[in-house]
Amino acid sequence: MKNRLRILYPVMLAIAVVVGVFLGSNMQQRTSPLNHPASFFQPDKLSLFLQLIEKDYVDSINKSEIIESVIPSILDKLDPHTTYIPAKNMKAESERMRGNFSGIGVQFVLQDDTVMIVDVVSGGPSKQLGILAGDRIVRVNNDTIAGIGIASDSIVSLLRGEKGTMVNVSIHRLGFSELIEFDIERGEIPLFSVDVSYMITDKIGLIKVNGFAESTHREFVSGINELTKKGAEKLIVDLRGNSGGYLGIVFQMVDEFLSANQLIVYTQGNSRTRKDYLSSDKGIWKEKDVLVLIDEFSASASEIFAGAIQDNDRGLVVGRRSFGKGLVQEQIPFSDGSALRLTVARFYTPSGRSIQKPYDHGNDEYMMDYHNRLVNDELTQKDSIHFNDSLKYYTTEGRLVYGGGGIMPDIFVPIDTVGFNSLYTSIVRKNLVYYFAFDYADIHRAVLNEIEDVWQLNEYLNDVGLFDEFISHAKNEGINVSIAELKEARHILKAQLHAYVCRNIMGDNGFYPVIFTIDKAVAKSVEMLEKEDWSKTEIVKLETSVGLN
Repeated sequence: MKNRLRILYPVMLAIAVVVGVFLGSNMQQRTSPLNHPASFFQPDKLSLFLQLIEKDYVDSINKSEIIESVIPSILDKLDPHTTYIPAKNMKAESERMRGNFSGIGVQFVLQDDTVMIVDVVSGGPSKQLGILAGDRIVRVNNDTIAGIGIASDSIVSLLRGEKGTMVNVSIHRLGFSELIEFDIERGEIPLFSVDVSYMITDKIGLIKVNGFAESTHREFVSGINELTKKGAEKLIVDLRGNSGGYLGIVFQMVDEFLSANQLIVYTQGNSRTRKDYLSSDKGIWKEKDVLVLIDEFSASASEIFAGAIQDNDRGLVVGRRSFGKGLVQEQIPFSDGSALRLTVARFYTPSGRSIQKPYDHGNDEYMMDYHNRLVNDELTQKDSIHFNDSLKYYTTEGRLVYGGGGIMPDIFVPIDTVGFNSLYTSIVRKNLVYYFAFDYADIHRAVLNEIEDVWQLNEYLNDVGLFDEFISHAKNEGINVSIAELKEARHILKAQLHAYVCRNIMGDNGFYPVIFTIDKAVAKSVEMLEKEDWSKTEIVKLETSVGLN
């Protein structure tokens, strides 16, 4: 009971602030502290202070502003993931988690102070009206937005709106002397969680997931089914950079790989008894090999997924130690549209590892974790990670795995810094690859659109000497290009250049297959899956050293 009160006390304080202030606004006469309406919440000085200030302070005050500033200060004393979401931010947050929003359905970039459409969402309002990638938006509702220094956020605000409402856009299209007018009825635009699914070899499919929203499981299953039709017998699930999402969605996704009644994860907290989440035996990939890619930005639901696959000896985990976000939040809505996300429990993998990394040195130190990993060489050297006996856990087949926060991969792949020399840095600093790729795709779009296969497009870019053309452009932009540095950085610059051109023509289906050709974690994953004597337990025994290799 004491533990429950200790957790709930900050919430009671926050509620007391709100109730106390509103009670104070209805006071018609001065009261003493002993008879103050907030005495119901005693000992709560905070509510009492706010009422006294509101009633007697020399200047007028804004109650809402005070409340909005006080609540985050209270929550700052708790864990790093208990958060308050103001009403003004809830709509965007709900859209992100729901997996859709209302708008016109275009992806754009700001280049030379001009809104350039990079991609048009399939099935969206703009696509149906014939708006094309490469079009420039010059005016919105007769207001000029080109050449005035408008910010991206402002453009988003102009184009998004309630479903069914209208917006007029004036488009400049290459080859046309006059602007083209479009009256667009805003519609529901999906936010896809599966970036790409494609065959990386004749038998190995790769599917990359960027989040766990309401639509993610449906997209995931659809992607796997398509890969199966193309002959996939083994699967790479890429969760790198995936910061998590809905708990129920990740359960459904892990369930596709497990047999009946296997433990996916369990939760437990001081005010919550242990709750186990088990598989259902309805999975579509229960008998085939799977490998999971993670990195230091894979968090929460991504870690549940990787931990379940690893602890049940269902497949290998490749990459680097994940973020370490293993706290369960419950969202408590308030009448003004805001919400409190309160941590109530922790996630534990099937072997009993707590996913959450320590935060007992304060939130500031917690937020420095990535920097500390860099400084300690954890992202480049497996030997920089140290373990002790208290962090040892065992999978269902008796394999040794380690806790301490985050999911430790079975196979360690360091950050690839080959080619990151001064030439590469100079080019990146000016963002030359991105802008050159966009301009090239824009100018040659008619020809490039005729090429439907990404590998044919990649080969075409080789044949026309695109990379040499880019290096000449870099020199004209003042970049000092030495032969030695160019030789060292050539592979990464060329892959990025081709990948960005392919993205501008084919979207992510063009980008990821090309950029992954130089991805060492992907290459290692393919190597492991192609072993003829594929056996998850035996490979791990052979390849690992204290949980890493």
